[in-house]
Amino acid sequence: MMRVRIISWTHNPERVVAASAKLCYSKASIEEISEGLDEKRIANFIKKLFEMGHLSPFEHVSFTFGVEGISRACSHQLVRHRIASYSQQSQRYVRFDEFPCVVPESIQAQEELLKDFKETVANLEKTYRKFLKKGIPPEDARYILPNAFTTKIVVTMNARELFHFFKLRTCNRAQWEIRNMADEMLKEAKRTAPLIFKKAGPGCLFEKCEEGKLSCGKPRKEILGW
Repeated sequence: MMRVRIISWTHNPERVVAASAKLCYSKASIEEISEGLDEKRIANFIKKLFEMGHLSPFEHVSFTFGVEGISRACSHQLVRHRIASYSQQSQRYVRFDEFPCVVPESIQAQEELLKDFKETVANLEKTYRKFLKKGIPPEDARYILPNAFTTKIVVTMNARELFHFFKLRTCNRAQWEIRNMADEMLKEAKRTAPLIFKKAGPGCLFEKCEEGKLSCGKPRKEILGW
């Protein structure tokens, strides 16, 4: 079962963003830059930054997520986002006592195909354990593990990169598993820094869809609580 939670983030992220932005337009010293930054001014600074398209101040704050129960197929998509840091459970050093796999709903919905899926996974598990028993090192035995096999990963991104990540991965056209994961990450981000992530989500929420003829035509406002 997928589980997503924020495990660390920049202290006072919204104040950091506002102070960084203020520095760009002020003669004040570093020591003085945070003076007068009450909640109202912080909110106004963040609003103005979005209106101006001045997003570099958001690169000064980062958020670290712990993700469990996603498939390797999903994590392979995640790590394509290059401006980020990742630490993933190793299939080279970890010997797995269990053989958990993610089953797509499209397969679960068809009894015969679900049976085939489960039998295939069971055979792979049997082979994996046979390899280990025969002395094959885990780094070689793992070659038999399927894309469906679950993994754990810690990911850190700055807020600006998260905007880009959410724009792509909370879109209706994103693959279902990484979309579900991105939805949960966005919920955690909004809970932690609501001003920063107020306008985060698929591009269709505030702009014209960039998918062109491939557009689904269905903005995801209901999913994200908008």
